[in-house]
Amino acid sequence: MAKQDKAAAKEAKKTRKAASKARRAQIFQAFSMQRKEDKALLPLMIGAVVVLGGVAFGIGLLLGIEWYLLPVGIMFGLLAAVILFGRRVQRTQFSKAEGQPGAAGWVLENFLRGRWRVATAVNGTTQLDVIHRVLGRPGVILVAEGAPHRVKTLLAQEKKRIARLVGDTPIYDVIVGRDEGQVELSKLQKHLMKLPNNLRPAQIDTVEKRLAAISARGGAAMPKGPMPAGAKMRSVQRTMRRR
Repeated sequence: MAKQDKAAAKEAKKTRKAASKARRAQIFQAFSMQRKEDKALLPLMIGAVVVLGGVAFGIGLLLGIEWYLLPVGIMFGLLAAVILFGRRVQRTQFSKAEGQPGAAGWVLENFLRGRWRVATAVNGTTQLDVIHRVLGRPGVILVAEGAPHRVKTLLAQEKKRIARLVGDTPIYDVIVGRDEGQVELSKLQKHLMKLPNNLRPAQIDTVEKRLAAISARGGAAMPKGPMPAGAKMRSVQRTMRRR
């Protein structure tokens, strides 16, 4: 038994090391790619370390403990550099995804934090206009992407379809875009997080069960994540027509 426990612990340690190595490789790859596209990245990261280290050293000079505060300033500088790197990577991802079919669904699946239930492409057109459904503390949120004059019709259809199932549960709608009254792709997560909390966790589970009835019928056939610019969409459009 002791040998089995020891072997299991050894295997778990090996798995953790492998996962940690994979994460480091992913971070290094992301850094290399971002540095090629973002020439200001490295100077800004170095600047964050130098500035915060210098500020800590200067405060330390006034207090007579400059060599104690310098490592603290460098640590905060490294933290700031990591945060800066993450935000610039995210900004690059959003700029590449914006305007591509499926971009809003990609954001909803990858950037929402907490008890959110995301169903992508629950309704759509052959022109790749699409509605995504999000369920959370605010209620039901319908997120549309595509041509505004078409998605407004889709939103009205989807609202009518689910209103019969969710009763008094609030239903919000969002159109992703840069025009007036729309929400930019990069601000979509923040917009949803700012909505008021109207449902308790138990109520969310109840509404999700009701929505399962229409979810089981299937939604529009959209790709996972943003489609590359200029990608051929005929096969996707044919599949959506069949639905």
